[in-house]
This record gives sequence, C-alpha cells and structure tokens, in this order.
Amino acid sequence: MTAALDVVIQGILLGGLYALFAAGLSLIFGVMRLVNLAHGDLIVLAAFLIMALVAFLGLPLPLAALLALPLMFALGYVLQTVILNKAIGADILPPLLMTFGLSIIIQNGLLEAFSADSRRLSAGDLETASLPLGGGIAIGLMPLATLAAAVLAIVALNQLFYRTALGRAFRAVSDDPTVAQLMGIDNRKLFAVAMGIALAVAALAGLFLGIRANFDPTIGPARLIFAFEAVIIGGLGSLWGTLAGGIVIGLAQTAGAAINPEWQILAGHLAFLSVLIIRPRGLFPRASD
Repeated sequence: MTAALDVVIQGILLGGLYALFAAGLSLIFGVMRLVNLAHGDLIVLAAFLIMALVAFLGLPLPLAALLALPLMFALGYVLQTVILNKAIGADILPPLLMTFGLSIIIQNGLLEAFSADSRRLSAGDLETASLPLGGGIAIGLMPLATLAAAVLAIVALNQLFYRTALGRAFRAVSDDPTVAQLMGIDNRKLFAVAMGIALAVAALAGLFLGIRANFDPTIGPARLIFAFEAVIIGGLGSLWGTLAGGIVIGLAQTAGAAINPEWQILAGHLAFLSVLIIRPRGLFPRASD
C-alpha cells in the first residue's frame, strides 16, 4: 500500500514537470493553431541561457532565471514577428516545416556554442531536500516546487486568457482570425505577444529541467514528445487539460518504472495511446469548456 501511494505521489510530481513543458505549447496552439516543432529545443535553449547567465555573469540562479523570462519573451516576440508570421495561414505545412528547420538550427547552434557535453543547473541543498510524510514516504522539495510552478503557470495563463482584454483578443483571434482583424485586432502583433508569453513559460520549464536532470543540445525533441502527449491527452487548447495530461503521463511512467525501470518511457506512450483510443479529442477538449 505504501509503495503504491509513493508511486502515485511521485507520478503526480513528475506530471508537473511535463505540464510545465506543455503549457506554452498549449497556449500557442490555442491562440494561433500553430504546432511548434521547435518547442522542446526552445526549452533547452532557455536552460542553456540560464546556465550562461550563471556561469559568465556570475548571477545567482534565481536572478538568472528571473532575467531569462523577459529575454525569452523578447526572443519569442521577435521570432514570431520576423519568421513565423510569414508562414501562418490556411495551410498547416509551412509552419511545420519552418519550426522543424528552427529546431535543427537551435540544436546545431547550441552544439557549436556549448559542445555536446551534458550540463546541469545547481540549486544547492534544495535538490536533495525532502518533506517526510511518514510511513517511509517523502516528497522532494524540488519536484514539489516544479508541480507548484506548473499549477501557478496554468492558473496565470487561464486568468490571462479569460479575465483580461488581451485574453479576449486571444480568444477572438482563435475563434475567427478574419472577423477579429475586421474588428481592428492586429493578428500578427497578437501572435507575437502569445509566442513571447509561451517562451517565457518555456524559460520556467528550462529552469526546472536543468535542475532536475542533465541536459544537452540534443534532448529537445524528447521533451517535445512529452509536451505534445500532455497537450493531446488533455485536449487541444485546454490549459487545465494540459496539466491533467502531464499528470497522466507522469503516473503512467512512474507505475511502469515501478514494475520494470526499462518500461518507464514505454508506459507513458501506452497511456497516451490508450487515452486516444477511448477519447480521440482528449480528456477535456476546448470545445466542451
């Protein structure tokens, strides 16, 4: 019983990390129906950015992470304005090809700048600190902080999306971009703001990725797969669904690892496939909100 409870707790905590990976991706799809194949690499880029701020400027990790948020927002805004806005249209193929190319460029750029060596961000004693629950079960403070960050990010994005004028503009563009433009909304500028916000969330994901695991320039696609699965399980465009999707994957992987460590990743993919078979549109599709 204790072992099963520990698996559930650790699965939920792991799901928080996957939800954090997926939150920005979910926002971008919800606003502009863009499938960003470079999202995982942008998370890794954020981790390297934070590492560089710590190593080369001597900033403490919290300050480096705080500085990375506006830098990644600016990168997202420029990236959308200069490159991705040219590809967005009725045909979904050009954005896919463009973001795929961007993924390759980011990976090779990071390899040139930082080599293929694995890196890690150091959070000191917080990495190993834990909160005992009794019965031989303990919760790591860093995984708990990751889950809390994911929940706060989802809450903040939901408040932005449903409680602000910017959010109303996001929803209008998502529902009908042509009508939104006729009403005076600058779709392209709005898309740039959305991408900036998504990359600021990616910076947060990069921080926790770098603290909780080793990272190198080539791991972006694997992070993208977990993010995609969380978004699709939750229902495309549903932010709370994204959190639920991340937790489903986390629970499946932790349960698989408890049976056999080699089954961890496979169990997550099988859970993804199972949900699609039962509910092809995901658990909480946005249309049913």
